[in-house]
Amino acid sequence: MTTIAPSVAVPMPRRARRYMDRKSLVPLLLFIPPALILFVVLVVLPMIDAASFSVFDWTGYGPMTDFVGLKNYEDVLRHRHFGTAVRNSLLVIAISLLVQLPLAMWVSLALVEKRVSVNIIRTLFFLPYMLAEIAAGLIWKFVYDGNYGILPTIGDALGTDMPFVLGDKFWVMPAIMLVIVWKYFGFHMMIYIAGLQSIPTEVIEAARLDGVKKWQIVRHIKLPMIWGSIVISVFFSIIGALQLFDLVIPLSNGGPNNSSHTIVSFLYQFGILRMKLGFGGAVSVMLFIACVVITVVYRRLLFSREVD
Repeated sequence: MTTIAPSVAVPMPRRARRYMDRKSLVPLLLFIPPALILFVVLVVLPMIDAASFSVFDWTGYGPMTDFVGLKNYEDVLRHRHFGTAVRNSLLVIAISLLVQLPLAMWVSLALVEKRVSVNIIRTLFFLPYMLAEIAAGLIWKFVYDGNYGILPTIGDALGTDMPFVLGDKFWVMPAIMLVIVWKYFGFHMMIYIAGLQSIPTEVIEAARLDGVKKWQIVRHIKLPMIWGSIVISVFFSIIGALQLFDLVIPLSNGGPNNSSHTIVSFLYQFGILRMKLGFGGAVSVMLFIACVVITVVYRRLLFSREVD
């Protein structure tokens, strides 16, 4: 029976340790303070401001004197459109995980080879991601336009009447989902392709020589070896879905009848535009807490598996 001796930490010579500490101290002093200052100014202070707004009834003008405690949080939870916004955000997460990421994985498996023609196709799929969200939303608003858009033109060619999708409570969210999948699946595809191209070709060739089928190679070799890429991709999808705003505003502005709001567009519509900064601060704090909880849980569940 083979026994493994416990590892013993070998003390590093004092001179070498001092040299390494001094060497690592210089980049720390150069790069950490600017990053820390930016983080505090752009993240920490706005969050403190939002948290302070959330306990006052404040319009944004004058001093904050009307302290209301947790009333803004109660108003948010009782708001008749908040549930719709949460449901839509969860729907975006579900579509991203169940449609967008599998589609990106499938395309990445098909386009993993390094050839000129494949590179051109990859670039075409990646182009929507490079568009600004506002520009992409305006483009698709023209496509969906019920009078002059491309969709009714296609309907006329097929001899059928297309609905005004952005003005229909039933069709507006599927229309937004289509734009989300179109815009972001190329980004996730590139993450997966980077992971697939890092797999040693010897591993794949050895499996083929052993008679392993193509699907089995994908399932038992490729997917486990790009687990880190999948974890990052899923994390970006969830956090991005919770922060979705830029596409919703140009497409539907939360309508019709506030049926297509996400959490952030709900914050914008009922907090910022209506000068209820306390109400908006409460929504932002709740969203921040949700993102932190998801990040911590996700890190414990999936990132720990990646380390193992």
